Amino acid sequence: MNDVKCPDPATVHPIAGYDKEIYVKPTVTNPNIIVGDFTYIADSDFESHVSYLYEWNDDKLIIGKFCQIAAGVEFVMNGANHQMNAVSTFPFYTLEGWKMSPPAKTDLPLKGDTVIGNDVWIGQNSVILPGVHIGDGAIIGANSVVGRDVEPYTKVVGNPARAIQERFDNELVELLLRFKWWDRSVDEINRLIPILTCSDLEKVKTEIKKHIG
Repeated sequence: MNDVKCPDPATVHPIAGYDKEIYVKPTVTNPNIIVGDFTYIADSDFESHVSYLYEWNDDKLIIGKFCQIAAGVEFVMNGANHQMNAVSTFPFYTLEGWKMSPPAKTDLPLKGDTVIGNDVWIGQNSVILPGVHIGDGAIIGANSVVGRDVEPYTKVVGNPARAIQERFDNELVELLLRFKWWDRSVDEINRLIPILTCSDLEKVKTEIKKHIG
């Protein structure tokens, strides 16, 4: 049996000799961006795709493990929102030279942290809006604009993004959410790959049940 060299989550480039795809976690410098192991993006600069993440808003972008982020995906944070319950939406208080009269945080449409689960696939040129929570195993279709929460193992598409299909039946979804394969060791995940890449879903259920008891 050939020895398999396990991948290192601290590696920046998961494909040797190809610098247009990176594991995100080792490249992040902003403390308000938290990314799990082995999540990758088809780009060489992840943080350039996170906009309006200002420290005074206290919001975070939290992304789980093993997410797949296509080229052109944008994460829009709470700093993009303007006060909408006053006469003007112009942000005088953030720009130099204008009288400082910042609105109360209750006057701003702040929506909290943006949270992406584990093993989420986000299609090319999609936009994730502030405060959205996307569940484990979800698929976001290309060019989608996601402004509402997405349930685990659900496919959404469009602008605004809408659910079009549940990926699996309720039994398998519940098993996967209990199994949490992404939290297991790299060695164990390597051994689980035949299950994780199997399209015989009844067989997958049987195998997962063996692992979770």
